[in-house]
Amino acid sequence: MTLSDRATSRRTVLTALAAAATAGAPLVGQLATAAPAFATGENDLYDTNTDLYTSTNHPVVEGTDYGRRSRRHEQFDGYLSKKGVHTQKTAIMAIHGGQIERGTSELCLAIAGYDPSDANKPALLPTVHDYWMFEGMRSENNRDLHVTSVNCDDHVARVLAASHPSVLSLHGCQYSQLGMPDTMIWPSQTDPKLVVVGGLDKPFRDALLYELNTAGFPAVDALSDPYKANLADFAGAATKNICNRTMNGAGAQLEITEDMRRSLFGPLDTDFDRKSGRIATWDNPRFLGFRDACRRAIATVEAGRPIL
Repeated sequence: MTLSDRATSRRTVLTALAAAATAGAPLVGQLATAAPAFATGENDLYDTNTDLYTSTNHPVVEGTDYGRRSRRHEQFDGYLSKKGVHTQKTAIMAIHGGQIERGTSELCLAIAGYDPSDANKPALLPTVHDYWMFEGMRSENNRDLHVTSVNCDDHVARVLAASHPSVLSLHGCQYSQLGMPDTMIWPSQTDPKLVVVGGLDKPFRDALLYELNTAGFPAVDALSDPYKANLADFAGAATKNICNRTMNGAGAQLEITEDMRRSLFGPLDTDFDRKSGRIATWDNPRFLGFRDACRRAIATVEAGRPIL
């Protein structure tokens, strides 16, 4: 089945469900439970971001259903006699941010050097990074706004990736989705807080694995021999994945389990489930530890990659 066929099939099902609801027919579970995050586009309602922005079958409104936030830092090089100094080497992305894969927007802003509670405030850290986020803003059904990474064709996101040597793309998943046999599960099933590191940039993956594990955030390499068979859908290994559409044709992505993301915010369910809870509770040692581990990995990789 092609991507187009899957999308058509998905829309046909949704149209039938809508018609049944209008007629008063019972729906399975009344569609009350939230759908989990997906690493592939098999269940996506929209083929691409452009399809989402322009759809007439399932129209959405920017600022109501979804939002986009980005920042590009100004750089000026107007001297013929001086070598330019290019400081923006890594862009940070949360392409399923807001209420789609919760916690990734806050992490994106923090890793970029900004205040997760207000991106318009001055930078919190001296080194800052360009960023792009697509964010679900609905009270429910934000999963329908998911566009898989290989189909992310937002023009700002594409340009941002193409103009940077590397990208760190942040995603959310469920531990149960990873599907690893019991003999391969690490850490144990009793603690499903895990980060799956992917992307085609191996030095970047290695730096992220080292810094996250050293800081106490268990992480595995999705492309390593012990895990590549089970984590293929979470590996970010496609060349068309937005994290790999960089100047070097490679980047990195983090698939962060919900248990891990929840642990970065306050102890109440609402501290994670709601945006208001996340922006009120992000400033804690665990969240900052995760942020700083990612920033150390970025700094390590950037130090070894001068732009000529």
